[in-house]
Amino acid sequence: MQENTKATVNKSNLVIYQKYIELIYYTNDIVKKYPKCENLSLVKEIKNSLYDGFRMLMYAIKTYKTQDKLKYLSELDINLSLFKVYVRLSYKYKYISMQNYTTWSAIITNICNMLGGWITSCQKR
Repeated sequence: MQENTKATVNKSNLVIYQKYIELIYYTNDIVKKYPKCENLSLVKEIKNSLYDGFRMLMYAIKTYKTQDKLKYLSELDINLSLFKVYVRLSYKYKYISMQNYTTWSAIITNICNMLGGWITSCQKR
């Protein structure tokens, strides 16, 4: 029974990993359209938050201790919260369209929902 649970957790990790890769691809495509004056400010912050979050996701996937896993998942949650603010700013300053904003937000929300479930499952152990 326990092997089945571990397999399920690994599959969910893989799904969140795939969704995060999708987020990276989408983000890189979108920020190419930003004005050059934003390359050293908002674009840099967006990419830093994105890749720091990916690093935390990888640490969480590879870590076996629940406390360490929760620490990394918490940091990923913070990075995603920052990322949401950067997306809102991008829309407010009209660097992205409503369609881009909606798609980007949906991807982030999907990842946040998976992350919340993962954090909850770790806390129950």
